[in-house]
Amino acid sequence: MAEHVRGKRSAVTCLLKCGNACAEPVANSSGNGYFRDVAQTALSRRAALGIGAAAAVVVGGAEAARGGPGGGPAGPPDGVGVPFSFGAIDPVPSDVDELTVPGGWAWEPIVRWGDPLFPGAPALDPEHQTAEAQAQQFGYNNDFLAILPDGPGALTGLLVCNHEYTNEEVMFPAAQWSTRGRELRRAAMAAHGMSVVELVREEAGGPWSYVVGGARNRRIHLDTPFRLSGPAAGSELLRTEEDPAGTTVLGTLNNCSGGVTPWGTVLSGEENVNSYFVGSPTEEEKRFEITASPTAHGWESVQRRWNLGLEGCRNEANRFGWIVEVDPQDPTSTPVKRTALGRFKHEGANVRVDPATGRVVAYMGDDSRFEYLYKFVSRDAYREGDAAHNRTLLDHGDLFVAKFAGNSPAGEIDGEGGLPSDGAFDGTGEWIPLTRDGASAVPGMSIDQVLVNTRAAGDAVGATAMDRPEDVEPSPVSGLVYVALTNNTDRGAKDRNLSEELPADEANPRTKNRDGHVLELSERGGSAVAERFDWSILLVCGDPAEDSSAYFAGFDPARVSPISCPDNLAFDSTGRLWISTDGAPSNIGYNDGLFRVGLEGGERGRVEQFLSVPVEAETCGPVVHDAENMVYVAVQHPGEDGSHAAPSSFFPDYVPERATPAPGQVRGPRPAVVQVYRP
Repeated sequence: MAEHVRGKRSAVTCLLKCGNACAEPVANSSGNGYFRDVAQTALSRRAALGIGAAAAVVVGGAEAARGGPGGGPAGPPDGVGVPFSFGAIDPVPSDVDELTVPGGWAWEPIVRWGDPLFPGAPALDPEHQTAEAQAQQFGYNNDFLAILPDGPGALTGLLVCNHEYTNEEVMFPAAQWSTRGRELRRAAMAAHGMSVVELVREEAGGPWSYVVGGARNRRIHLDTPFRLSGPAAGSELLRTEEDPAGTTVLGTLNNCSGGVTPWGTVLSGEENVNSYFVGSPTEEEKRFEITASPTAHGWESVQRRWNLGLEGCRNEANRFGWIVEVDPQDPTSTPVKRTALGRFKHEGANVRVDPATGRVVAYMGDDSRFEYLYKFVSRDAYREGDAAHNRTLLDHGDLFVAKFAGNSPAGEIDGEGGLPSDGAFDGTGEWIPLTRDGASAVPGMSIDQVLVNTRAAGDAVGATAMDRPEDVEPSPVSGLVYVALTNNTDRGAKDRNLSEELPADEANPRTKNRDGHVLELSERGGSAVAERFDWSILLVCGDPAEDSSAYFAGFDPARVSPISCPDNLAFDSTGRLWISTDGAPSNIGYNDGLFRVGLEGGERGRVEQFLSVPVEAETCGPVVHDAENMVYVAVQHPGEDGSHAAPSSFFPDYVPERATPAPGQVRGPRPAVVQVYRP
């Protein structure tokens, strides 16, 4: 992975999280979507200059004064409500094992890997961990996060979290693999999935504590039954020897981002599920990036279903890669995999209700190089208060994939990231139907083929290949839709799986795109169910001190926080965009962080860093409750490059070298959900 990794991103993360995806040939060999539409003029939105700064404090280590970019005071944007204020912190070098927050703010974990969730559950003991213990504890590598108070200002609530993948070398002693290898793999399997945890606090706006034995506490893992629903349920493509009906799946895995529906359920995206399966892949499985190589996690040695070459297991991989829906209020409910939303490497799904029709729309990205952007439009309308009806909305409707067109001359998109003459990367787009009225809209493919092999369906209709579309979030204030495109180092490079270079285009304007960018989509007529849209690039990410192509919607690049590899998106109540990163500014090597971005008036394009996570960690699942001055993040894979015997991070317990850990603490790193608040 050495030639693919730069900055602070760990090659270990690449192996365990996605199976070294960017070292493999590009799975999309269709040649789709490299448009060269030409127009003479384009609309662009430019913003006036702005600035913000103050002191910051490092929590978990020594205090230090940190001046924000520019050195001036924060101020509200034009025409938008006043947000909470903070002093933007400076980027933190990637060897710093601290969680850094602005001055006047504090942080503490809510729940960590291995914390017991149920009465009688043991505290984490990595030296003696078992699958049975892990199934009663908070899982590993928390990603998507929802904080759901039981009402405005309530003192009780729920935390819902995904557990994406495991790093067994950090979790367990190396010497145990020779004698307890099977049990350690079973424990790692139990650390995947999701957690639902009850919360309590003493006052509104104060920090939360989690409740051991909360009535709604739940662990969802690889032994949890899931119901398959929607048009592909029962398809021959989903049947196995263990489930000849093709309607019940055990477990969910590699869950990345997600969303909360208007009817109170949680959506979770199954992402890099290919890296758990082994077997001589079919052409459809190759398109899904399944290989014949032994897996990094080795589950095929524990359960036969992970080996696709064994009798009766061929379709097991088809049963993962879906959007999962969970009712967090009912721990006895059966989670559902919604096949109508298609199968690909889901980053997540975020739902909005179209105000004119009441139909619900789910936006989704497929997080791989040169993959596609999707949306689902329900057949039926949302009914306020009708939970039973609303939980059927994601089973019936139309699935679309995006095709982008730029409006600048081809010669102005040179791959270097320079703005075209009209002053913006922008254009138009269309949503191409893959399913329509319960039937396939792709010639030559049945509806279950479209939904199980959705990437191939996108290939067939000429969708635009994008630079790793991850989180897709509609703004609850403006209705505009924002797309995080994390990076794509193969853009413009000759890939061994393709006969030609994959050039830059106006929606993906940089070759060797290591820093990523953020798109802004406006559905035509303001209708979420529209089949046309306009788009522009809000941010071309990077460190402007090192990269002249970095662009911040016209905001002065000398007066922003550098940002790279946008991953998860969120909004505060005033409509500002929050971005968590996975890769940090790759030219220099900073720790990942959470950033606020103005979208209106003189604040448009202003990027301010709010926090920085510890060494080798990724910032995930941001939640911003600005009315309470509360921000939440999931800190994933801290100390990824270390080992159990030689940890490279000590987050979040920070036990001194010679001290005895307190009950429930460990000396090495633990992924954790963190709350940041004003004490």
